[in-house]
Amino acid sequence: MFGRDPWGGALEISNADSATDDDRSRNLQDIDRAALSRQLDETQQSWLLAGPGDAGKKKKKYVDLGCVVVSRKIFLWTLGALLGAGLLVGLVMLIIKTIPHHHKPPPPLDDYTQALRKALMFFNAQKSGPIGKHNNVSWRGNSGMKDGLSDDSVRKNLVGGYYDAGDAIKFNFPMAYAMTMLSWSVIEYSAKYEAAGELGHVKDIIKWGTDYFLKTFNSSADTIDRIVAQVGQGDTSKGPGPNDHYCWVRPEDIAYPRPVYECHSCSDLAAEMAAALAAASIVFKDSKTYSEKLVHGAKTLFKFGRNQRGRYSAGGSDAAIFYNSTSYWDEFVWGGAWMYYATGNVSYLTLATTPGIAKHAGAFWGGPDYGVFSWDNKLIGAQVLLSRLRLFLSPGYPYEEILRTFHNQSSLVMCSYLPMYTSFNRTRGGLIQLNHGRPQPLQYVANAAFLASVFSDYLEAADTPGWYCGPNFYSIDVLRNFAKRQIDYILGNNPQKMSYLVGYGKRYPKHVHHRGASIPKNGVRYNCKGGWKWRDSKKPNPNTIVGAMVAGPDRHDGFRDVRTNYNYTEPTLAGNAGLVAALVSLSGVKTGIDKNTIFSAVPPMFPVPPPPPPAWKP
Repeated sequence: MFGRDPWGGALEISNADSATDDDRSRNLQDIDRAALSRQLDETQQSWLLAGPGDAGKKKKKYVDLGCVVVSRKIFLWTLGALLGAGLLVGLVMLIIKTIPHHHKPPPPLDDYTQALRKALMFFNAQKSGPIGKHNNVSWRGNSGMKDGLSDDSVRKNLVGGYYDAGDAIKFNFPMAYAMTMLSWSVIEYSAKYEAAGELGHVKDIIKWGTDYFLKTFNSSADTIDRIVAQVGQGDTSKGPGPNDHYCWVRPEDIAYPRPVYECHSCSDLAAEMAAALAAASIVFKDSKTYSEKLVHGAKTLFKFGRNQRGRYSAGGSDAAIFYNSTSYWDEFVWGGAWMYYATGNVSYLTLATTPGIAKHAGAFWGGPDYGVFSWDNKLIGAQVLLSRLRLFLSPGYPYEEILRTFHNQSSLVMCSYLPMYTSFNRTRGGLIQLNHGRPQPLQYVANAAFLASVFSDYLEAADTPGWYCGPNFYSIDVLRNFAKRQIDYILGNNPQKMSYLVGYGKRYPKHVHHRGASIPKNGVRYNCKGGWKWRDSKKPNPNTIVGAMVAGPDRHDGFRDVRTNYNYTEPTLAGNAGLVAALVSLSGVKTGIDKNTIFSAVPPMFPVPPPPPPAWKP
């Protein structure tokens, strides 16, 4: 086969050559497939893909992190940034730790909390027995270490408890009332005590008293025939003789005999001591063994009081001169209420709500002292306490009628406290005259302030905005304002511009009627009459009895800071207990009461319905 040569010559295509070319083409295709099937490395790929100007460029480097491949340059920059940020954070934290910190100071304590802290200190100053090194009253020491043991007619350990006032007598009747009041305030306002940093302190004060009460009778027995009513003697009517009123000596220096007075028919004292132990058992409910011990003692005392009827101060006893009890019926209502709360036994509630007992206690006849709460008359305190039961548990029949009566009477007493009513007079400075102008008014005022404050908190907790006085409705704030106004008077908002709480404010009594505070702790042991020079001295007391609320002004707002006039300058356990209760109720933020703790031993008012019967099967 011939073809035409474009250059002028003949072009011959040979068949043999054609076959050879086909074979060569097939071989090249096989070679290309083999080459393509092999993976090229990075260098080979770069040779194949590189253009004419890529020969001098630097190859990028990568870092294989396992899950991802990233550029080495980006990886190094990221790592450096993280390390730099970590160093910066560390440097900032180091600077923050090394520079001085200026913490925001806590808000200042309100006036009532400050006064509360001081008022509790009075009980430290009144302790009898081995008070130890942590009592925080530098001028006090161990005293009364032979009480009960030095009286051959008794021969029992009566060390402990509290001295009543400016003397060294232990009157169990007002002391028990004081412990009951403190326990009541802790049950209602434990959160406020804790916020003030005083919960442990007040519980120690209560336990010091209840430990002593357990010594005053056979607390391990179920039945007793006597209890101790008093340690020490104060009657001076039989002529001069060494006793706790005739002598003026520090309790630590007492060398004269201290007789013990027991009683065999003393329903009022027994019921009040039972109330003190019962209320304290709720305070210490988390200490099961001690709480049960208190409950057992309370049951024994209340049983004794019910079986052995009589007044502890009858028959011209020494106690009748200073703390005469006018009746024991109010203690039955008061003690019965506390026994019910402590045990849940409805027999105590039945007794406390018996109309006949309430009638004997004066619930239905009024009188000039109706509504005046004190160490002698607990009726209104018991009525407020039982109104609480109606407001929150509403037990219904058969208690509803008498509880409604108590609730209504409590409301009427609250009305009598208000200035728009004339049940009680007031001084020009605004102090309510609950004892009708007689001396030593402040203890009654403090008690009324507490009742008004706690009753208003009961109403608020029950979602009740106020109460009626006849046709007029008053909000609970009116009651609180009454309580604040009276306590403010005690703390210095009065015509004298004087705080009647020692150690509080800029001006307070300096000549308190108190043996321990008026005699210096100078190592000299004064005899019975040797201390008279300190009693009659015109100089201020060498020792400040911080937290003592003195007896108070007269009905004209006048006050004489004179040591020998106890009607102005003597403090008492009962008075300070009421003040502490009122102060804690008004202190701090308005957190209200603890609704449930007091009912911790009370069973459900109504039985739990039984479970439904099983389904019927044919």
